[in-house]
Amino acid sequence: MSSNRARISVFSQMLLSMALVSCSISPYEHPPISQNGYVNVVVEIPAGTNLKYEFNAKAEEFEVEIVDGKKRTVNFLPYPGNYGFIPSTLMDKAKGGDGDALDILVISESLSQGTVVEVIPVAVLQLSDQGETDDKIIAVPADEALRTINCITLNCIREKYPKALSIIQDWFSSYKGAGKMKFLGWSNEKVAISEIKKWSVSDEKK
Repeated sequence: MSSNRARISVFSQMLLSMALVSCSISPYEHPPISQNGYVNVVVEIPAGTNLKYEFNAKAEEFEVEIVDGKKRTVNFLPYPGNYGFIPSTLMDKAKGGDGDALDILVISESLSQGTVVEVIPVAVLQLSDQGETDDKIIAVPADEALRTINCITLNCIREKYPKALSIIQDWFSSYKGAGKMKFLGWSNEKVAISEIKKWSVSDEKK
């Protein structure tokens, strides 16, 4: 337990050192890093559901994505975690991103849509969607009571829950259909923090 607390303290110091500025991407105008030094996440799609919701920043509402005049339902297994975005981030297309906020999957029991939860990044699932970077941050709740796995590093998950990584990798590689998503690899929690910093929006970038 003391080892975990020490790691959390290191993460908090690293995250707070980013000095990131909030913008209006989040429906609640949260910065990417909370006052407690954790990463903020807005849940768009609760774990165990299939409807593809997205947050409409202009309307400030969660809306089901419409494809060919129909509500988009993921034609695969339900989401294996709580899917959402890190507020005040933007994957700039000019830098190879997809033009959306940085995606994140929180491994925990189902959380209600619109929940803002503090998390600890544990990994990056590196993906390519038709040539565009479409990385997914993987995280666990900062609150230990909300966790379903007892790990805060990629190495820990590899040692204790290797099948969990396989499930997440297979799910994201398959949920859009065969051959549409390309798996590029896994990166650790330090890279996850760097990715959050890279795609964070500051006043200078507005």
